[in-house]
Amino acid sequence: MIKVAVTDLEHRKAQGIFAAAGREGFECFPAPPGEEALARAIREQGAAHAIVGVEAYRGPLYEALPRGGVLARFGVGHDGIDKNAATAHGLFCTNTPGALNDSVAEHTIALLTAAARHLAAVTRTTSQGQWAPCVGRELQGKTLAVIGCGPIGRRVAQIAARGLNMKVVGCEVAAVDVEELRKVFGFSRICKEFPEAVAGANYVSLHIPSLPTTAHFMNSSRLVLLDRHAWLINTARGAVVDEAALYDVLARGGIAGAALDVFEREPYEPVAPGKDLRTLGNVILTPHVGSSTQEACDRMAAQALRNIRAACAGRFEEMDLLNPAVRSQ
Repeated sequence: MIKVAVTDLEHRKAQGIFAAAGREGFECFPAPPGEEALARAIREQGAAHAIVGVEAYRGPLYEALPRGGVLARFGVGHDGIDKNAATAHGLFCTNTPGALNDSVAEHTIALLTAAARHLAAVTRTTSQGQWAPCVGRELQGKTLAVIGCGPIGRRVAQIAARGLNMKVVGCEVAAVDVEELRKVFGFSRICKEFPEAVAGANYVSLHIPSLPTTAHFMNSSRLVLLDRHAWLINTARGAVVDEAALYDVLARGGIAGAALDVFEREPYEPVAPGKDLRTLGNVILTPHVGSSTQEACDRMAAQALRNIRAACAGRFEEMDLLNPAVRSQ
């Protein structure tokens, strides 16, 4: 049996897929997510590969896995994995592109509708025994700015434009097929500049990766460009938003509100004293559950295992490889 360590949360999310992998010669066992404990479990169990979540791994994990092993990210974002360290230790790094697109896009739309109809506030007051109806907004005819027109951003646009009859403006710095984005996904136009994309937008949804160049992309200088009636939605990565700056603009009423599924620190904790987003009434918070549907979790587990299977068979061209330089090691 080929042993595969799977961090606890990810193992629970797709137990059926990991259990069924036994029929193909894989023994997938749950392991703690902390790096020291995970590395120890890998050594003790003799695991050749590991499937991990969103945690950051910076040292011992790369020494614990044998050369030729796979470090598979259960998800798309891979800023928690040090690809250079993995390559130096002869490890293949993979992720699961495409597996969670629909789930994250649907959660983005859920946050959008929750913001428009004040669902968090009315749920709270009603559960407290109050009867305090409030007036919301229709989404039809409103403008959504999608920042980052990759697969998830495109799916969000498609649902918003085709299903909710919203006007969708895209912001994308990479070369894209503008005509396809219009015809297939419903974008009304594509901008390269952020200020142009968000001008007059009622909702601004972030779908950009976490990179050194996108750290605190939504800072004070960009937040002030949003209309004071606009909502900011983030289902991308927490690091792309300066939460201290966001707190300040929300507290003074600079924008209408924020709906966030990802945070700079997870589990969530304030990035600065006195700037706890949980204390603000115009904030909707969910605990990084955008990709947490059973369908997406099963697809991510199956895709991670396919990557490991391909590595074992030497079919490297079939892998979702994040560090192709490892093949020359």
